[in-house]
Amino acid sequence: MTQHGFSRRRFLNIAAALPLAGMSGRAMAAAPAARWHGVALGASSQIVLSGVSDAEAAPLFAQVRDEIARLEGIFSLHQNHSDLSRLNAAGCLDHPAPELLEVLSLSRSVWQASFGAFDPSVQPLWRARAAGGLPATRAQTFSDLTFSSQAVALRPGMALTFNGIAQGYITDRVAGLLRRAGLVDLIVDAGEQRAWGGRPGGGAWRVGISNPAGVILQEVSLRDRALATSSPRGTLLPDGAGHIIDARSGKSAQHWNTISLFHESAALADALSTAACCLTAAETDAMLRHFPEAELALRA
Repeated sequence: MTQHGFSRRRFLNIAAALPLAGMSGRAMAAAPAARWHGVALGASSQIVLSGVSDAEAAPLFAQVRDEIARLEGIFSLHQNHSDLSRLNAAGCLDHPAPELLEVLSLSRSVWQASFGAFDPSVQPLWRARAAGGLPATRAQTFSDLTFSSQAVALRPGMALTFNGIAQGYITDRVAGLLRRAGLVDLIVDAGEQRAWGGRPGGGAWRVGISNPAGVILQEVSLRDRALATSSPRGTLLPDGAGHIIDARSGKSAQHWNTISLFHESAALADALSTAACCLTAAETDAMLRHFPEAELALRA
């Protein structure tokens, strides 16, 4: 699992277009575009909407900003009053948000399929590693968590992090919001990418998969699905080890430098790529058999 907060690949880029009837791909690409620059997910962000006037784009920009702020109010570890922070502090959260329950359910499916390598309850272990220490034993796992529409309950000493899945989940939610607003060709990049349709100028969206040094390892086409990339050494702990921790051993992931996965869901692609960093090739293949829509894009 990954580090505290949303510091892993913190940025947001959105490109999207309204359907422009009767226009060629070249004309559509040249159509006016509305742009917004600001801060989202705690980082410099950009939204570009092709074929949309500034007046038409303004409410869409506001909706995107509001949705991101709302979701951070659920999943952020940096905000003291977020649902997750309150859950970790009190050990219980009554009437959890549907989004929190959905992410817990997705996390459980990946935890089970990954032999326990992906585990949101790794947060106390991550905190200890980030502080330069290491607990002698890990008392709890995801199996000690209970959740329902009535409440989420943790065992004493437990704490959760959704850093291996929340960025993907937010990506899905923003993409869905724009689709419901009538945008047909779009790509949302919030650390993970979710594409619908293709580029306004024609063809699929092109996405570069890079290593922690920023070197492009491979370019892939993306249309009507998501891509997530995890690199254990994208952020380093005080001891110099990578930030993705195998929940089973408490050690940093060591099998791969960079892993990218396709899936219809950016949330699942995010979680699966994180888990795969902790697994051998055979274990990864076994995990992915539980998710037929998943496809390995790169393992380096």
